[in-house]
Formats: sequence, structure tokens, C-alpha cells
Amino acid sequence: MDRPILPPVPLRAIGLMSGTSLDGVDAAAIETDGERVVRTGRALTLPYDPALRARLRHLLDRAPAGLPADDPELLEATQALTRRHVEAVRALAEPADIIGFHGQTILHQPQRRRTWQIGDAALLARETGLPVACDFRLADVAAGGEGAPLAPIYHQALAHGLPRPLAVLNLGGVGNVTYLGERGELIAFDTGPGNGPLDDWVAGRTGAAFDRDGRIAGAGHADETVLARLMADPYFARKAPKSLDRLDFAARLAGSGLAQLGTADGAATLVAFTAGSVAAGLPHLPGRPRRWLVTGGGRHNPAIMAALAARLGDVAPVEAVGWDGDALEAQCFALLAVRVRAGLPLTFPGTTGVAAPLAGGRIVGPT
Repeated sequence: MDRPILPPVPLRAIGLMSGTSLDGVDAAAIETDGERVVRTGRALTLPYDPALRARLRHLLDRAPAGLPADDPELLEATQALTRRHVEAVRALAEPADIIGFHGQTILHQPQRRRTWQIGDAALLARETGLPVACDFRLADVAAGGEGAPLAPIYHQALAHGLPRPLAVLNLGGVGNVTYLGERGELIAFDTGPGNGPLDDWVAGRTGAAFDRDGRIAGAGHADETVLARLMADPYFARKAPKSLDRLDFAARLAGSGLAQLGTADGAATLVAFTAGSVAAGLPHLPGRPRRWLVTGGGRHNPAIMAALAARLGDVAPVEAVGWDGDALEAQCFALLAVRVRAGLPLTFPGTTGVAAPLAGGRIVGPT
């Protein structure tokens, strides 16, 4: 039965997000009626310990081949992941009426109507004593949508009054863009790889979790032959909306000749690939954005930001307009939790390709 649409009432909400970069849990508090942001509160990040990160990465590798629901590794990781989210809520110490719990994506195959985010919403609700909104993507994927990205409606809420057309680019493990047009157009899609391949490359070559301050990529030069092979992927020609799994480019990367490059040149090539992927999305937009606001971990990498500016023009971190790029995705799921409670749409034809604006998610009570 459809949930009734309730009058918008501002609620205090905590959003929780653990992205495909597998670095940890972001938690943020906002007050919102689901359509406008009344107030932003505290935000924090709790990193995953190396053992949990390794378990989650192993599940990402295993999930495409099929994972039974009672798999011991899956159950153990789900419990550990959820308890880390409980710790994040407690550490945030913000009063709240509801929690938005995205969980950890281990598989995203919308073309097969499959998307899988692990996490125990009932455990989170019991431990925090708060209702938990979850399963934000399932209804959209079941209806033939891409199930991603989900942040556009939050970007629209924040960007009220900013000059348009405006693009908001999120660079996590995967990159995605929200286009906000002058006539109210709301368009979004995954652009291609974000930080994921670069993080994996640096980890494999140096043992570091990521390319801090872009130093490794900055010391190298992009290999144009390898880059051309990467940019030949048919994904870039597909019409939007469209979305990706973190590992969708794994085969293309493996066959590109990247492995024969040195550490710095490989990193520089992957930075160029990320920027090239974003630029390849320009033909799918109604017009060229006046400005690109960048959120996610990618904005901390000067090599990525310079590569984006060279291709796109006016590029700035979201902090340039007063937003908190480290909290943005978590804040988004706080707003989406309130929209689930109110029965408001989460996804739209221009953001996921679903036929009509679609509500979704479910709420798990603390008892």
C-alpha cells in the first residue's frame, strides 16, 4: 500500500553514508521538512578499521558471482558495519527524530534490476532508539530505474538562489553529476570512475589508502595510449540517466596496459581518466554549466581538481558556496529519510530514468 503524503513538517534527522570508497561512515544532522533545509548540525566521519575495510572489499569482489544471504562472511561484515554506524550516531550526539541509513553498497546492477546495500536497520533502530529509514534504491530499481544517483534532490534544496545552470559533481569511488537548469531541469547520472581506481592503484603500488594531496599523480604524466583505451568504453556514449557499480570498469582497466606503467604515470593516467569521464558527460547535459561545484573525496586531490578545471572551466569545491563537502552525502540521506516518512518522491525521470517521480524506502521502528 502506498504511504500517504504527509504535510511537510521540519524534523531533526541524522543521515549516515558509507560510500564505495570504503573509507568509513559519514554522519550528519540537519533539520528539514524534506524540501528545504532549515538548519545543518554537526557532522563527523568514523573510519573503518583495516580489517573491516578488507572484509567489505572482499564482499565487493564476491557479490557479482552470487552471495547467499546466510554467508558467514556477509553476516559478520553486516553486523560490524552496522555497529560502526551505531557508534557514529552516538558520537554525533545530536537530537533526532529519524535516521537515514544508506548501508554499504556491495552490488549495483540496475540493468538486471539488482542493487544490494548491506546493513541491519533493525539493529541500528534498537541500539539508537530511533526509527530508521532505509532501502532508498530498491523501489526505483524494481521499477526499471537506475537507482542512482540519489543526491540530486538534496543538491536542488541546497542550491536555491545560486546562478544556473549549475553542476554539482560528486567524486567518491564513482563519479556522479547533478545538473540544475535555468528552467528547473533536474538531470543526473554517474559520469564514470571517481577515486576508486586511483585509490586501488595507489594501495596496490604503495600500500597507502589514497594519493594524499595528489603528490603521486602530480609527479607523473598521463599515458595517452592507455587513456584512449580507457575512454573507448561504450558507457560514455550511453544516454543518461545511467549508473555504475564501482567495479564496472575493472575489465577495461585490466586490459588497457595500465599495469605496465610506473606508479606516478599510472596515477596521472587515472586522474586524466576521471576528468575525461566527467567531460564525456557534457553532451548529455542540456547546456554547459556556468560552474562546477565538487564534493566528495576527489575535491581534496589537487591533481584531480586541476584536470577538471582544464576540461570544464569554472571548478570549485562546494565549500566555495558554504556547503560542507565532507558531510554532503550524509546530509542527503537525512533529507531522504524525512522524504520517506512524508511519502515524497526520492527519484525522478531525469535522475534515474524512472517513468515518473517515485517514492521509496521503508522505515524500521526501534521496537
